[in-house]
Amino acid sequence: MAKTNYNQMKICLLVIGKTDEAYLQKGLELFLKRIPHYISFEMKAIPDIKNSKNLSEDQQKEKEGELILQQLSTSDELFLLDEQGMEVSSVEFARFLEKKMISGIKRLVFVIGGPYGFSLSIYSRAIGKVSLSKMTFSHQMVRLIFLEQLYRAMTILKGEPYHHQ
Repeated sequence: MAKTNYNQMKICLLVIGKTDEAYLQKGLELFLKRIPHYISFEMKAIPDIKNSKNLSEDQQKEKEGELILQQLSTSDELFLLDEQGMEVSSVEFARFLEKKMISGIKRLVFVIGGPYGFSLSIYSRAIGKVSLSKMTFSHQMVRLIFLEQLYRAMTILKGEPYHHQ
């Protein structure tokens, strides 16, 4: 893969709510330490919607969508982690990220929706969707899976031995 200065682009992962499970938190911490060695990265948690039990699914998605939009700048490229998104191998995901880095964008944002998915405003703001699997995972588990795949992609681009084919 091409030698590229990956540190110019920042990757942000937006998530709804905090991670409750200790085993997931431990895994997240591992990759949150490793990823910055390769690229500027942050994971931002948007607080859970208060009184969500009193809201319909659509109302909850709309409120979450408003909070997500507040985290974005106009130049950000937004991709949704969605089971209906494009399916790629780990190597293809690495190449996808490399193309984004080379393109000169400042910030690439991935977002994991809440339990009911995304509002129409988020779908219309996004430029694409990425699927981590045809299977459905809890939105908390997706955080760890995404971070591991991001780390894997960076090691692939650097030619490091983490990924085996």
